[in-house]
Amino acid sequence: MHRLRTTVARLRPLAAAQTAPSQSQPRTFKPARRLNTSAAAEPFLNGTSSNYVEEMYYAWLENPRNVHKSWDVFFRNAEAGAPPGSAHQSPPPLSGPPRGPAGVQALLGSQSNVEKVVRDHLAVHSLIRAYQVRGHHIAKLDPLEISCVDFDDAPCAVGFQNVGLYGLAESDLDKVFRLPTTTFIGGSDSSLPLREIVRRLEMSYCQHIGVEFMFINDMEQCQWIRRKFETPGVMHFSLEEKRTLLARMIRSTRFEEFLQRKWSSEKRFGLEGCESLIPALKTIIDESSQSGVERVIMGMPHRGRLNVLANVIRKDLEQIFCQFDSKLEAADEGSGDVKYHLGTYNKRMNRVSGREITMSLMANPSHLEAVDPVVQGKTKAEQFYCGDTEGKRVMSVLLHGDAAFAGQGIVYETFHLSDLPSYTTHGTIHVVVNNQIGFTTDPRMARSSPYPTDVARVVNAPIFHVNADDPEAVMYVCKVAAEWRNTFHKDVVVDLVSYRRNGHNEIDEPMFTQPLMYKRIRKQKGVLQKFAEKVIAEGVVTTPAYEEEVARYDRICEEAYARSKDEKILHIKHWLDSPWPDFFTLEGQPKSMSCPPTGISEEELGHVGNIAASVPVEDFTIHGGLSRILKGRAEMVKQRVCDWALGEYMAFGSLLKDGIHVRLSGQDVERGTFSHRHHVLHDQNVDKRICIPMNYVSPDQAPYTVCNSSLSEYGVLGFELGFAMASPNALVLWEAQFGDFHNTAQCIIDQFISSGQAKWVRQNGIVLLLPHGMEGMGPEHSSARPERFLQMCNDDPDVFPKLSEDFSVRQLYDCNWIVVNCSTPANYFHVLRRQILQPFRKPLIVFTPKSLLRHPEARSGFDDMLPATHFKRLIPDDGAAAAAPEEVKRVVFCSGKIYYELIRERRRRGRDQDVAVVRVEQLSPFPFDLVKAETDRYLNADLVWCQEEHKNQGYYDYVKPRLRTTIGHTRPVWYAGRDPAAAPATGNKATHLAELQRLLDTAFDLEAFSV
Repeated sequence: MHRLRTTVARLRPLAAAQTAPSQSQPRTFKPARRLNTSAAAEPFLNGTSSNYVEEMYYAWLENPRNVHKSWDVFFRNAEAGAPPGSAHQSPPPLSGPPRGPAGVQALLGSQSNVEKVVRDHLAVHSLIRAYQVRGHHIAKLDPLEISCVDFDDAPCAVGFQNVGLYGLAESDLDKVFRLPTTTFIGGSDSSLPLREIVRRLEMSYCQHIGVEFMFINDMEQCQWIRRKFETPGVMHFSLEEKRTLLARMIRSTRFEEFLQRKWSSEKRFGLEGCESLIPALKTIIDESSQSGVERVIMGMPHRGRLNVLANVIRKDLEQIFCQFDSKLEAADEGSGDVKYHLGTYNKRMNRVSGREITMSLMANPSHLEAVDPVVQGKTKAEQFYCGDTEGKRVMSVLLHGDAAFAGQGIVYETFHLSDLPSYTTHGTIHVVVNNQIGFTTDPRMARSSPYPTDVARVVNAPIFHVNADDPEAVMYVCKVAAEWRNTFHKDVVVDLVSYRRNGHNEIDEPMFTQPLMYKRIRKQKGVLQKFAEKVIAEGVVTTPAYEEEVARYDRICEEAYARSKDEKILHIKHWLDSPWPDFFTLEGQPKSMSCPPTGISEEELGHVGNIAASVPVEDFTIHGGLSRILKGRAEMVKQRVCDWALGEYMAFGSLLKDGIHVRLSGQDVERGTFSHRHHVLHDQNVDKRICIPMNYVSPDQAPYTVCNSSLSEYGVLGFELGFAMASPNALVLWEAQFGDFHNTAQCIIDQFISSGQAKWVRQNGIVLLLPHGMEGMGPEHSSARPERFLQMCNDDPDVFPKLSEDFSVRQLYDCNWIVVNCSTPANYFHVLRRQILQPFRKPLIVFTPKSLLRHPEARSGFDDMLPATHFKRLIPDDGAAAAAPEEVKRVVFCSGKIYYELIRERRRRGRDQDVAVVRVEQLSPFPFDLVKAETDRYLNADLVWCQEEHKNQGYYDYVKPRLRTTIGHTRPVWYAGRDPAAAPATGNKATHLAELQRLLDTAFDLEAFSV
């Protein structure tokens, strides 16, 4: 009040000076600005009301439009002499006391009235704002009423008992106050008694729904949310909606009870304690379908998955029940997976919207949040292929557990893709099944923030907390979430605050670690029982009708259970989440087992090469250094040769011309980490003006997408994997900035890429480009860890395969992925094209070079890329040694960059006649047939495997047993390379060069060999 009095005291002389300007002192005003009501409350909260009121008043004097309408009305009424607290009375006409000197004098003459009016006005604003910002702190969110959410920042100063904190007295509760335009609690009323204001705010923000949204920096979005939760009577449901909700609660609850009766000792990770998840998801899908959504892609952890499959995706119940039969035989290849990891795909009619909708639930491992970016990638691909540029037809829904949502970094990485142009899916609805516990870990030990959902605030996603034991509140929140996504195409989070009635699984004992919580849970009445009692009391349904609905669903389950007994074979193909019906036969097999040659015509090579060397946009200024690069490309085309970058260009351009979409994603891929690619040209004079020559290859070509990603490996690789799942007719590539960095995406590689087909019978053709090579750049910029990929290959090192006419293709079909280390641009060109032309899809791991990008010998002629040419799994020696194989004393097998070091050293030593160097380009599946041809050719030679990696790393442990199997263990296989080490490479350049020379000496010196 002291500051307020001081302000008013200041107003008198300032106003007097304003009303009587002298000739020597011209009339001036403080700079005016437009203000909004949310800002209006903030200075009062911060104790700076005096300066604020003064500034507002002078801004209003200059022009009433400089301030919000509410302030305009206030100052006009104050000038008109309206006493404080009498807003419920008709204010004096605005044409009362004139503006100008007389009006100001009238205002200043009633100083106490002005103080009271200003104070009350700001107090009401502040009180409303406090509810909007902090009301969720005291909302009744926890069904168990034991929430450990701890708000350390400030007390939640809301409620009747706290009005005094805002300068209001108990006597003010029955006074009427004008409401600001930043609240909708008044409905059609612009003024309400303070008591009613508080009551309505309590109903809006402090019941079973807690809304976090005031951190959003968009006024329109904040107003939208306020309208949805503050408007009186907004949460109203018709009798039909309540009956539908009851039916869905019955299905959700009785499904879990049925499984518990039939398989009480089986793990199923049931939904007990959060049965309202099913009507929540159904509501989201209903609302989205009504808005025009045709496809929904979902990802979720294991809890509640079987229930979602049954009652949301509507997978046949007998298909689910037969999964519990331990005697069921697996008919499909691969290992399969447990039932609560499987996904599926279904197309059906949505009864609410009357529209057909397709739903996919993605298969995923026990790494709870790993599926998040995969879902986003598949969603983006579906949007891309159907031309849905705004996300109106395809959307994603992600389910999370509270502990994983707060604890796993992939959640943060995925959120940060949400608004990036090449990665956005135009809004995802996140549903958190908040058990208020991890496996056995209390939230106070599992996170450092009050809510598990706080990570969503980084992208301004509104967060709707809701008590999961109130199905109507859950249904309303999900309606709002679906509307939000459809309106703003931004992420939104629904936090279902619930509990886990059983332990982590059905045979776990939670009382070991959470005795008090589970004592409360044992006494907790089930949500279906509570809701049924409520709707029966309201007359929505009768008790017999309710009991009949329960019995009807029980009969459905029993009949499906009986049919499941007829299933004798487990068909995992029934659980595909991303079918490619036009690519495979009806039985899911490739349509052929042959791969055509991957070369292209001379004309096409020249055309694509010329595009790569051009700027196909007029008046486009490129960097001078880039001009030299393009001229170099043009010169190569004239000479009929290509380097690594041009070979890649040839592969991409030819596929695009044939209608194959190519997507290249990763950190700095547009230019290339090593400044070799330059697929995106930037105008040096116009900001954001770019040119992508690859999109000018042909008028009817497929689009080329090349996009720099966020600085993420885990999230972005998962995203690209999901993108590749959507269609087999696309070449999707992810490039690591350095191959070493793939290890932060190891979860995606291990759980999805290497084993995905074995677990889920789901093929994928994603390509990983991993720059690799020991070049003295230290331990973090050298090795893509080939040994890790080779260790996960499924070919048998001890069995020489049966050779056949289609051996090379069948080998590819039988393997889990393909691992190559190309030494020539032509071979790189061919392996990329083979990835699309082969009749199936396998992940492709490519160890790409660094120094070879500009190595003068690492070039290929057009002749190696013409029709009838193909990828060379092995490149034999074609020099003097090959001309006289009987004279060869040593055959050095190698892969990748070390080849060029070896031939240079061989040349220096003059050993071209007696040392053959053979390049193994495809490491897995291992080219047994071609290796055998080489060993048979050089029968008198020692066999050496040479690599630049350390002995316990690289290819040696993979190659050695396969080489020995190839030769029937008749000859030793010697090793030439670096000694075993813990780190992938030295950080000292001199040491690096010394190690390189030693391994080269070993390769050419028999006495230095070790087995």
